[in-house]
Amino acid sequence: MARNRRLILSPPSKVWSLLSDGHRYGEWVSGTQQILAADPHWPAVGARLQVRVGVGPAVLDDTCVVRICEPERRLELEAKADPFGAARIAMRLIPWGENTLFILDWHALRGPGVRMHGLPVDYLVRIRSGMMLTKLARIAVREAGDRTVDAPTH
Repeated sequence: MARNRRLILSPPSKVWSLLSDGHRYGEWVSGTQQILAADPHWPAVGARLQVRVGVGPAVLDDTCVVRICEPERRLELEAKADPFGAARIAMRLIPWGENTLFILDWHALRGPGVRMHGLPVDYLVRIRSGMMLTKLARIAVREAGDRTVDAPTH
C-alpha cells in the first residue's frame, strides 16, 4: 500500500466539492488524458467515472467505481484498468482547524499489481499520488481564496 498525506489550506467542503465533480478529475489526477464519462449521481455509491489514462500514445481506458462515500469525510474508489487489474483508492478528509488533512491510500486489489506489490511499485505510486495532491491542493486553495499552499506532510 502507498499512503500520502497533505495539509490543504482549504476547508473540507471546498476539497469535497472538487472530489464530487467527476468531470474535474482530469485537472488533478496525474496521467488522466480525458474524462470519457461521469455518472450524473457521482460520487454516490456505485457511480462510475470513465477516464483515458496514459502518457503520449500509450493509453488505456480506466473505470472508477465508488465503493464508499461519506460526504466531506471519505471517498473510496475501485479503479479498474484491464489488463492491469484493479486498485483501491481511499481518500479521507479530516478537518484540521480551518483546513483539511487529506490522506490518500492506494492498494492493488487484483492483477499484476498484487504480485509486484512492494517497495518499487509503492514508491512510484507515492510519487504520482504526491503530484496529484499538490495539484488538488493548489486548485482548492485557489478556489477558496488567496491563501497559499502548504508543504506536504509525511
